Amino acid sequence: MSTFYFTTPVSDEDIKKVHIGDVIYLTGDITTGRDDVHIRVVVGGKESPVDLKGKAIFHAGPIMKKISAEGEPDKYKVISVGPTTSMRMEKAQAEFLKATGAKIIIGKGGMGPKTTQGCIDNCAIHTIFPGGCAVVAAEECVDVEGVEWLDLGMPEAMWKLKAEKFGPLIVSIDSYGNNLIENNKKEFQEKKEAALENLKGKLDFMH
Repeated sequence: MSTFYFTTPVSDEDIKKVHIGDVIYLTGDITTGRDDVHIRVVVGGKESPVDLKGKAIFHAGPIMKKISAEGEPDKYKVISVGPTTSMRMEKAQAEFLKATGAKIIIGKGGMGPKTTQGCIDNCAIHTIFPGGCAVVAAEECVDVEGVEWLDLGMPEAMWKLKAEKFGPLIVSIDSYGNNLIENNKKEFQEKKEAALENLKGKLDFMH
């Protein structure tokens, strides 16, 4: 396992350096986008209002606080920004990567074969931010540059965040098609079957 510190935009060469199980800390632009953003881009055919080329899309529905005074341009602060279950975006993620040029997906839990292929085709990766650390994530977002598609509502809008050493982000899908969560499932299943086989005949006294 290796640790990398990247600043967006990242290059294909950066992405090719990392493999599943590696840890990334990200500085620079991170944009939130969940179900509605992916649907609007992929199904609705809308161009992303945020330039995501070489940058990160964060599966998250943040809680934001408006801090600007009346009459001043809108300014927000991140109160909490925990990751959303990434599998919700599985149906549209590969097409979203192709349409936007995003290189790093941040979310919770793993993603499936369609996204895995999308990471191969678009030289991208999926990473997992630890669950239950929404306030920590908010502290690592040092500024809010703005928001797009606020008509979708606060959790579903595209919040443009500036991050400083955002992480730890565990690489769960790399650009070579390796999928950490799926690999773990197979390994754990094999261990389970071996353990059950070992228990045969040892628990007869319980009958």
